[in-house]
Amino acid sequence: IPTAKMLLSLIALLSSALLANTAPPTCYSRVLSLSKEITESFKELQTSKAVDSCVVMMPRLYLDIHNYCVLAKLRDFVAYPMCDRVLEVSELKEKARSLYTIMISYCRRDLVFLTDDCNALESPIVPHTESS
Repeated sequence: IPTAKMLLSLIALLSSALLANTAPPTCYSRVLSLSKEITESFKELQTSKAVDSCVVMMPRLYLDIHNYCVLAKLRDFVAYPMCDRVLEVSELKEKARSLYTIMISYCRRDLVFLTDDCNALESPIVPHTESS
């Protein structure tokens, strides 16, 4: 019977670990992950072989949710009048619209903007990787 108690204890421990890992995302983590997803999708769109000529002309889309200018960047991107016929661009604009809404509505009290440097969103500093 001590084995049964140990087994129940192990099950309880594993269950609590599973519950801890399935906690809902915080507002901040959702905004952070969505901004990274949008930035990566935009990079992929820009380098795609089947890219439409209008995509090349689109404003750059690098998002830093700690920069207050990101709100204006999202508004400008969503309002960009060209490329609406390109499905990938329409989907990306919808994600950008969602991020903007989340940031100004649901998470506005949870976010902290560390800068308002709009130029940083135009030419982001890419971290250097050390060469061996």
